[in-house]
Amino acid sequence: MSLVQNFPFFSIILAMFSGILSSVLDGKKARNVSLAAIVMTTVMSAAVLHFCVRTGQSYTYMMGHFPAPWGNEIRAGVLEGQTAVLFGVVMFLAVVGGMDHTAMDVEESKQNLFYIMIDLMLSSLLALIYTNDLFTAYVFVEINTIAGCGLIMIRQIGRSLSSAIRYMIMSQLGSGLFLIGLSLLYDVTGHLLMSPAKEAVAAIEAAGLYEVPMLVIMAVVSVGLAIKSGLYPFHYWIPDTYGYATPTASAVLSGLVSKGYIFLLIKIFYRVLGRENVIASQIVNVLFVFGLAGMLMGSVHAILERDTRRMIAYSSVAQIGYIYMGIGLGTQAGMVAALFHMFTHSATKALLFISAVGLYEVSGDRKDFRSLQGSGYRNPLAGIGFAVGSLSMVGFPMLSGFISKLLFATSALQSPHKMLPTVIALAISTILNAVYFLRLVITLYTIPEAENAAGKGNDKRQRVFVAAKGQGEASAFPASSRKLRLAIVSFILLNLVLGLCSQPIVNQIGNGLTMFE
Repeated sequence: MSLVQNFPFFSIILAMFSGILSSVLDGKKARNVSLAAIVMTTVMSAAVLHFCVRTGQSYTYMMGHFPAPWGNEIRAGVLEGQTAVLFGVVMFLAVVGGMDHTAMDVEESKQNLFYIMIDLMLSSLLALIYTNDLFTAYVFVEINTIAGCGLIMIRQIGRSLSSAIRYMIMSQLGSGLFLIGLSLLYDVTGHLLMSPAKEAVAAIEAAGLYEVPMLVIMAVVSVGLAIKSGLYPFHYWIPDTYGYATPTASAVLSGLVSKGYIFLLIKIFYRVLGRENVIASQIVNVLFVFGLAGMLMGSVHAILERDTRRMIAYSSVAQIGYIYMGIGLGTQAGMVAALFHMFTHSATKALLFISAVGLYEVSGDRKDFRSLQGSGYRNPLAGIGFAVGSLSMVGFPMLSGFISKLLFATSALQSPHKMLPTVIALAISTILNAVYFLRLVITLYTIPEAENAAGKGNDKRQRVFVAAKGQGEASAFPASSRKLRLAIVSFILLNLVLGLCSQPIVNQIGNGLTMFE
């Protein structure tokens, strides 16, 4: 076994050890340790991806070298490597972009706790990506939940505390259903490792045994992870959770956490229950219907919002609906589209939350539409970043969101019975996306009426400056930090890479799914 094949295990352990180390450090040192851990795990994941692409196959790593059914395994392939690299890049940029606001929003004595939660979140996400053991997956699902609650409530304001409680209640409901499903699966198959469990499931299906228990297993596992990932109508924890956390926490929670659960669900479909069995059970049809509902209802809720943080959060409900709609198509092409959109949403939603911070900085830290008028001129880079993220979500050519919607449309052609509702929902959802995202982008570049009066006869930039001064010192062009600007530019480039260089990424996603079988 080559050294690179140990990297998935090293990555998970390194992230966990960083959390332990951060517990005895002050905030600044803990932040540096977290950033170093994110960089190192991302580099190791890139090495794993390169190894799997070069060899053209996946591999398993036995921890302690005990074989099944006693041992614990890690499994790495092209899709795992891709996902781990993207998650690492997004988490690094989210931490860097929100670093200064974390220092302001979190008490100095608790800043190391914030970065402990980041380390635990990184470790749990990597474990969900790489693990080949169902019980290990459950353990890290719980670690992920605890870390998520810590990131939400660390601001210690009323809305963040109530949001954390709501998040915990819904997450525990999802975790409980997931654990029930795993318990039933272990009763039926006698295995917790994914590969032996799949062989046992195949034998059970061939013999025609345990039809009802197997249907229950598929249902409760799917519903449990759907609740945790925020599929409509289990989404009511999302607006406050994403809207009142720190910028870094919002970007990580919206961009990565729900995707980790979705990735785990896809692994279970392919590597435990069997994709054909899941399709035959009609579970994918249920996910398809709720995915379509989420695409439309999430957008409707976003249109009705006047708080931009909650609007962006409700947009996540719609985008998660897209992913489940792709899974629900029940085809390989639909799954590829769902996974690519998972990558798109991870990068784009983090861009939106981080860019919005720069707009709030020049608007007196107010988040309503009216207060953000003209903020695109007061902070040009943040305005461009938000516009790029918005256009991507709408599906503007050259950006990643366009490729996602193109993949969904083409994959629908392979599902004759689902083609029409898919295309109609895509069209309506795209129009609704344009209504609330482009409305906000136009608002960012609209000169307020009071500003027009105050600056009549002057050029546009001078009118904007007059209005900013009129709103008080907090709005008079505070310069965004270099870290925030770096994060915005990097997220824009990442979105362009996903949009302009999509074909190799899509091809590798397809190869990775083939390795899942």
